[in-house]
Amino acid sequence: MNAGIIGLGTYAPEKILTNEDLEKRMDTSDEWIKTMTGIEERRIAAPEEESSHMAVKAAQEAIEDAGISPEQIGLILVATVTPDRPFPSVATMIQEQLGATNAAAMDISAACAGFMYGIVTAKQFIESKTYSHILVVGVEKLSKITNWEDRNTAVLFGDGAGAVVIGEVSEGRGILSFELGANGSGGKYLLQDGPYITMNGREVFKFAVRQMGESALNVIEKAGLQKGDIDLLIPHQANIRIMEASRERLELPKEKMAKTIHKYGNTSSSSIPLALKEEVKSGKVKDDDVIVMVGFGGGLTWGAIALKWGK
Repeated sequence: MNAGIIGLGTYAPEKILTNEDLEKRMDTSDEWIKTMTGIEERRIAAPEEESSHMAVKAAQEAIEDAGISPEQIGLILVATVTPDRPFPSVATMIQEQLGATNAAAMDISAACAGFMYGIVTAKQFIESKTYSHILVVGVEKLSKITNWEDRNTAVLFGDGAGAVVIGEVSEGRGILSFELGANGSGGKYLLQDGPYITMNGREVFKFAVRQMGESALNVIEKAGLQKGDIDLLIPHQANIRIMEASRERLELPKEKMAKTIHKYGNTSSSSIPLALKEEVKSGKVKDDDVIVMVGFGGGLTWGAIALKWGK
């Protein structure tokens, strides 16, 4: 049995916060933000719009895309570092709102790599035939833990949600290989300290450039593939310079890398599914395309997956 993505959905809040808006609030510039990060605008959730609200909307679309009912979901995994509250989990909250009455539910905390952790966890349950359909959601309301007086972090983050249904796919398709990892000694470089995100940008940049490229190469090798077999790279949308370093490490042309950072900024665990949806919607992703998804985050954590697209 091969596990793969059989349904996909996303949600982004309506409010757009542009670089020009930030220029009015702090000592920064549109040109500097675009040059250093690749970000032009980001989405900001309304005060009453919590992670569970965004997660439900992405999940509903993914379930509909999979052609199943909420009652057919056996497990809900939500990757988030911005739950509505410490407990109950976002996963249990959306279980109720979706009507997924037969699903077990739990949250995963692996920061920006959380979506990768969720998919890999789901794969084990599908291939062991424990569950037939698993909902994996990446959702963040980073705006509520962003210090809008700190220009080093305030320009980076946005809000959003992405969801996939993992289930059985046809032979040769689905998840081909994966890698998960963590380095707790680096947790001090990217963390929530008090109410806000704090980051040592230099150290995180060095780690991300090295780890994203290495992990992508590792899953390609584990899958028995070559760099030239890759049809699309979907890196965590954290910083355009980190993303470009990963693309160059794989020797891929620019058109083979998904890029949505200019529209959404860094949305942590939801950035990869948001980027995937854009590529699928545009018609760029076709059946049997080989996709590499790779992310890193606070912890420090990382994860990569190679998969062949299609049901």
